[in-house]
Amino acid sequence: MNDYIEITGVSENNLKHFNIKIPKGKLVVLAGVSGSGKSSLAFDTIAVESSRQWQAGYSYYLRNKMPNYERPAFETIEGLTPVIIVDQKPMGTNSRSSVGTAVDVAPLLRLLFSRVGNPSAGGSMAYSFNHPHGMCPDCTGLGKRLTLIEDRLFNLEGTLSDRGLTFSQFAAGWQNVLYTQHSKLDSDKKLKNFTDEEWNLLKYGEDNNEVITMIGNGTGGTYKVDYEGVVPRFKRLYINRDISKLKKGLQQEISKYIVDGPCPTCGETGLNPAALASKINGYNIADMQDIQVSELIGVLKTIDNPVGKSISRQIIETLQRMIDVGIGYLTLGRRTDTLSGGEVQRLKIVRHLGSSLSNITYIFDEPTAGLHPADADRIAKLLLSLRDKHNTVLVVEHSRDIIRLADEIIELGPLAGVNGGQIVFQGGVEDLEKTDTLTAKAMRQKIKLNTTPKEWTESLHIEHAKLHNLKNVSIDIPVGVITAVCGVAGSGKSSLIRCELTEKYPEAVVIDQKPIGISSRSTPATYSGIGDMIRKKFAEVNDVGMEWFSFNSKGACTVCGGRGVIKPEIAFADPVEIVCEECGGKRFNPTALSYCYNGKNIEQVMSLTVNQAVEFFDDPEISKKLKGLRDVGLGYMTLGQSTNSMSGGENQRLKLASELNKKGNIYILDEPSTGLHYKDIENLMQVLRKMADRGNTVIIVEHRLEMIAEADWIIEMGPRGGSEGGQVIFTGVPEDLIKCQSSLTARYFMRQM
Repeated sequence: MNDYIEITGVSENNLKHFNIKIPKGKLVVLAGVSGSGKSSLAFDTIAVESSRQWQAGYSYYLRNKMPNYERPAFETIEGLTPVIIVDQKPMGTNSRSSVGTAVDVAPLLRLLFSRVGNPSAGGSMAYSFNHPHGMCPDCTGLGKRLTLIEDRLFNLEGTLSDRGLTFSQFAAGWQNVLYTQHSKLDSDKKLKNFTDEEWNLLKYGEDNNEVITMIGNGTGGTYKVDYEGVVPRFKRLYINRDISKLKKGLQQEISKYIVDGPCPTCGETGLNPAALASKINGYNIADMQDIQVSELIGVLKTIDNPVGKSISRQIIETLQRMIDVGIGYLTLGRRTDTLSGGEVQRLKIVRHLGSSLSNITYIFDEPTAGLHPADADRIAKLLLSLRDKHNTVLVVEHSRDIIRLADEIIELGPLAGVNGGQIVFQGGVEDLEKTDTLTAKAMRQKIKLNTTPKEWTESLHIEHAKLHNLKNVSIDIPVGVITAVCGVAGSGKSSLIRCELTEKYPEAVVIDQKPIGISSRSTPATYSGIGDMIRKKFAEVNDVGMEWFSFNSKGACTVCGGRGVIKPEIAFADPVEIVCEECGGKRFNPTALSYCYNGKNIEQVMSLTVNQAVEFFDDPEISKKLKGLRDVGLGYMTLGQSTNSMSGGENQRLKLASELNKKGNIYILDEPSTGLHYKDIENLMQVLRKMADRGNTVIIVEHRLEMIAEADWIIEMGPRGGSEGGQVIFTGVPEDLIKCQSSLTARYFMRQM
């Protein structure tokens, strides 16, 4: 048996065509600065190739229904095992997805009530808000009732043919024709002059609605549509359905016309009366989903029915694993789109903890991200337990504690992007600490508290906050300084800052790690506004239109459409991405490439890294934006890199760069250290310090001790998570924190000072 995963000539993304042997059955940590190539090796090479080869064992029929993977860039690979990826990617944005569904407890809970609930509502689907048998008839299982503000749909000074209907979907196109062509409605009459009869017809329709004859768009053919009043039409299309799948712009427009509140019929549970009436030991299924997991175990243990015991035992096993990974404070009914990246990752871990499989390669993406050091200790134990079951545990991580636990450390670098992609160290932790790599320096570095915090006089005030687990919290948050909000997972940090603070101060700018976009055509240059400036420079120098320097417009290669690659349809075979022969992957056509600025064409300029571009451009406005990108640690990125290939941390820093030169704003950063090496953290704190010095209020929800230590003011929530949290246990300067005996953060500070 091969004791190693052996790869030769790996060159995926920025990896520099090296050979590597990764020991099996060990805890292996991939370290290095952000952008050094860790994810390229772990996820884009090992994970992708394992999945690709695993799928090759299925029939072509099944493979055609599975995700298709292109072969990564390497020469040979040996010793692969099946791979399980545990990352921080969102589980989905569906409003009906919950913690219970994520860990597969929800079906068991429904089964439990269908067998033991009294009185029985029916089969298991009778307890589901996603099924007609179980959902509330008034809110269709959403738990919320959307109320339409009817008057906002109409402009009394307008006509049906001109600005009378304010909602864009009804104001133009065939849906507008539905109203302008009605025989009883004058399309040129101002709405304020409508009779009561006309208003009623426009708003609500009539018993026997008129059939409207429509002309097909571009076809000239006719078709008939039943007239429908504006109000019932809006309700049918946009209220009595889940609009989360609609375009963001349309969702935002719809929100202007509706008020969102709990459904009075079901009490926000989404269930019908029969499901809610069915109980076990005084609890209905909604009650059990609202009890935090650590307490729900006790409720389930009281069930003495033999059938109920058998089902509840399986549920308890999963709930106990949730407690083991530090998320026992969650409830099963909590929506997954409200969870942090760290919480999502731990939910995924729960799925695998009860597995008896061995000789599996588990790949973790920063499992300690979003975790207080106290919670991270649990994750460390779990990683070791997976290893001890004869699995290979491959971890992309920056935590010193996890690195010290590793059997093998592989550091990539020395720097990021084009200056990374090499192995700078491989071996044990003792050998690492003797070297001079960036990770080794970080391992030897002690944490230093900010002894000269910036003073403040004004504050943002929150009074009597009671959201989720907050226990009537009143607090002042300083203005014009850096405030770090810390505490264990579930202690109430996000409830206090992301919810209560933003509700009172809606002008606050939240900079999180959500993807900027999924389009391969979005780049750091386009997002930051630099792209337009560059195109303008090219246009002025060459006396042509700006559209020639966009691969989304006139400058695009005519064969690949500006994509740079072609993906031919080859049915069930492995997908192949072919570099466009016409443009050679440059994305631009020959005419666009014939124009130059300072000796480079548009493709060559977009291939520059941010650091290179700083030296290339002498325009003050372009330089300001480029230096902003460099200051947040994105100097290694090329201007034309696709934003959908960026990590959550890179997304966050790109958003941050666009805010650097603004003054007097409130900025909330959610775990800005995610994905950052200790060296990168130093640079980030310098950026945040400059923002505060300009008069901005910077609030970071953070767990990394290095960042908390450099803040001007610290707020710690706790003392624990869930029902045991929701209190402010400390406010003050960093030096005073270590004197607070009830602070868990202080204990971990003392270990590393």
